[in-house]
Amino acid sequence: MSIVHNAELPRAAIPGIDHVTLACEQNGLRSLSVWQQRIAPGQASPPHRHDCEEVVIVQSGRGELHIEGRIERFGANTTLIVPPNVPHQIFNVGDEPMDLIAVLSVTPVRVELPDGQPLPLPWVS
Repeated sequence: MSIVHNAELPRAAIPGIDHVTLACEQNGLRSLSVWQQRIAPGQASPPHRHDCEEVVIVQSGRGELHIEGRIERFGANTTLIVPPNVPHQIFNVGDEPMDLIAVLSVTPVRVELPDGQPLPLPWVS
């Protein structure tokens, strides 16, 4: 068991997204990663997929999940469930930052573009 002081964790960013890895293999986990992200108004995650299940808990803001040719709208206090290898993209369509917690069923997390090419990210998952 360990206690992580989230405010002390390193932050990384890709355009429009502030990212913190809350827990991963570096904390002794073998099959789980937990990320915290803030997506700025009008911004979006890159279109991507993971070879694992993903659960995204939306704490604040409102957005759209683009997945399998559909656009699903959501707001705060919503959970998004993304199956393995399904390309998806999360858009912040509101005027406020969108705060998310993402739980992924693998560590480290490999992120790919929809065509399977690796998507380099500035953090260690």
